[in-house]
Amino acid sequence: MNVHFALLALLADGPRSGLSLSEELAAGPGGMLPRSTRQVYPALARLERAGLVQSGGAGADHPQREFRLTAGGQRELTGWLRTTPAPGGLPGDELVLKILLAGQVPGTDVREVVQAHRRHFVELMQRWTRAREDGGGQNLGRALAGYAELFRLDSVIRWLDAAERLLAAGPAGRTAHGPPAGRIWASDADRERTVASLGDHFAAGRLTRAELDERLTTALSARTAGDLRRLMADLP
Repeated sequence: MNVHFALLALLADGPRSGLSLSEELAAGPGGMLPRSTRQVYPALARLERAGLVQSGGAGADHPQREFRLTAGGQRELTGWLRTTPAPGGLPGDELVLKILLAGQVPGTDVREVVQAHRRHFVELMQRWTRAREDGGGQNLGRALAGYAELFRLDSVIRWLDAAERLLAAGPAGRTAHGPPAGRIWASDADRERTVASLGDHFAAGRLTRAELDERLTTALSARTAGDLRRLMADLP
C-alpha cells in the first residue's frame, strides 16, 4: 500500500502526469517506494477506480495523462497519516514513510502527525508497564517478553523525537524556524527526569494512580521545557 499513499501525497501538491509521478517516485527514498513504472500505472488505475484520483486529457495509456487528487483521496491520505499501527504491529518502514510524506503534504502539520503517533506508543508503554507491575509473579519468559516490548516501544518514541527534530532542520542541519521566544525544546533527559520525579511524588502519596498515568503521558510527549514546568507547577 505504500505506493498508493505516496502517489496521493504527490498529487496533494498538484496535478501530475503518470510519467512525472514515476520519475518523482524513482527519486524517492530507496527501499520504500517502487523503482519501476510498471508498479505506478496499475496503482493509479486502482486509485482511479476507487474514486481517490481522477484523470483527463491524453489517452488511458499515454505517459502525459494527467492525474489529480479528489476530495475522497485527500480524506484517505489525511486519515492514513494519522492512523497508528494495529496492536502488536511493527511500525517499520511504513512509519518512516508516513512521517516523511507528512512533511511534504501541503497543509499538513507534521508535528501533529508525529504527536498522534507518539501519544499512541506512550499509551502502549503505560499498558505494558501496568501489566508488568500487576503481574509480579509472572514467569521469566513473560517478564522478558514484557521488557522487550517496553524497550521496543521506547525506541520508536525516541525515533519520533529525532524525526521531529530533523524535519524542523534546514538543508545544512540548522533549525529553519527556531522555537518562539521563551520556548526551549525539551530533551529526552528532561522528560526522563520529569518522569522520575512524578514517580517520587506518586510514592509520597501526592498523586493518585490516575493522576500519575495522565501526567506521565503528558511528560513523555512534552515538546518544550515550559510544558514540563507547567506539569510540575503544583508539586513541591
